[in-house]
Amino acid sequence: MEEAVLAVDQGTTATKAMLVSPLGDTVGFASVPIGKTYPRPGWVEQDPQEIWQSVLDATAQLPRAQVRAVGISSQRESVLFWERTTGRPLTPCVGWQCTRGADLCSSLRSSGAGPMVRELTGLPLDAMYSASKLRHLLDAEPALRASASSGDACAGTVDSWLAWNLTGGAQHVSDAGNASRTLLFDIHRLAWSQRLLELFDIPPACLPRIVPSGGQIGETVAQMAVPKAPLAGLAADSHAALYGLGCLRAGTAKATYGTGTSLASPTGPEPARSKHGLATSVAWLSSSPTFALEGNVFSSGATVEWVARLLGLQGPAALDELARTVPGSGGVHLVPAFAGLGAPHWCPGARGEISGLTFATGPAELARAALESIAFQVADLVVALERDTGRALKQLHADGGATSNDVLMQLQADLIGCPVVRTRTRDASALGAAFLAGLATGFFGHEADIEAIGQRGDMIEPAMSDTTRDELLGSWRDAVSRAIEHGPVRAPARDKDLPSCDLAGWQRGPSEAPH
Repeated sequence: MEEAVLAVDQGTTATKAMLVSPLGDTVGFASVPIGKTYPRPGWVEQDPQEIWQSVLDATAQLPRAQVRAVGISSQRESVLFWERTTGRPLTPCVGWQCTRGADLCSSLRSSGAGPMVRELTGLPLDAMYSASKLRHLLDAEPALRASASSGDACAGTVDSWLAWNLTGGAQHVSDAGNASRTLLFDIHRLAWSQRLLELFDIPPACLPRIVPSGGQIGETVAQMAVPKAPLAGLAADSHAALYGLGCLRAGTAKATYGTGTSLASPTGPEPARSKHGLATSVAWLSSSPTFALEGNVFSSGATVEWVARLLGLQGPAALDELARTVPGSGGVHLVPAFAGLGAPHWCPGARGEISGLTFATGPAELARAALESIAFQVADLVVALERDTGRALKQLHADGGATSNDVLMQLQADLIGCPVVRTRTRDASALGAAFLAGLATGFFGHEADIEAIGQRGDMIEPAMSDTTRDELLGSWRDAVSRAIEHGPVRAPARDKDLPSCDLAGWQRGPSEAPH
């Protein structure tokens, strides 16, 4: 029976299970979809039991193997409470997209807490992160707060929930990378912050123990197709993808194209403070931490799905096919600020806008504009990253469902002016979790080996002239400016606690690229 590492990647829309060989090859893969509910406008929830069952179901579809270690990657910022003695969920899993904590965050920003939060966490004071969701759940149910204060209730992000279930309730843990996305974690001390716990009024007794991203975390309990093996890898999905794509050193970068899009680049053992609208996170923790600068686009795959519904198409594949029928958008821009703009602009008051319409505009041009909006937003993040690091990006490693779109990947390479390396793996997040677990248990020998494995992929070279690129980016940034200006008056134009990146007039030609 072949030896392998079992990796589970629990995402927003699906749970994937993968077996990885000693050569880094995928020798088994399965995916199980999971649902979401929207009980109120802006609220997003998932069923914790469905999440856990999807792990068991995906694992059951894999071929038999001798599993040497288990690694987990998971969606970030989503949180829930469960009962310590039984593991029974006490709340829904509140999704990272949920805005139920927005009023609290706005109130805390008004009180002047934003700079302190950013200094301790590296993050903006925003409802996307976990703390305000936890506070909302606690405020909604007094009995839950009492249980959390006594330690009878466990709180955790999805990695904590899965680790708890995989180890039969023996381990209530979270890795430092997931913890760094909660707004409760001091990235300088690598520990829960008493000041932040007091700010958000979260009882420390309910929180998980912080563990390294790769190491002997515990042991899984044999259940259904899950074998008994060391649980040795735990990472947030975006961080695991960075690791799985071989972006282990400063100067490398990756983009994960999913519901939203995450651009990240490791910066080394010390946190780097962004001056251009990016966030600082712990990417992973081993013997020492590796920090990363990251920018998150709120809507990319979600934009494609929305436009597909608007046009009456049967999903993203149909939209891709329609977009291929035209050479461009005909000057149409779709700025997908459905819930404001994230990095590098940080404009919660921006709203979605379609501009450049003419009588010649048809459904194909709108479909094309939806795809182009993804590449334009990532190009803006690359500018912010290059300004923060002081050097031009040499390659962008890409993963996620949208990377199968050749038109999008070519446009991405053209707009950032450097090659895009499209991964050949089925799931870079799962691969990263497998690498972390495999290194910790001796299944993989050296970090340099997995770095080389992760960087394998198809090279897509830029083919656009500097003049055309600058014209397209200039037109896009004009559209973004209009979306910011036309947002609701009652919403703040920009998050003043977080530096934004003013991209107007900045042209990324060879002579202007930072060095």
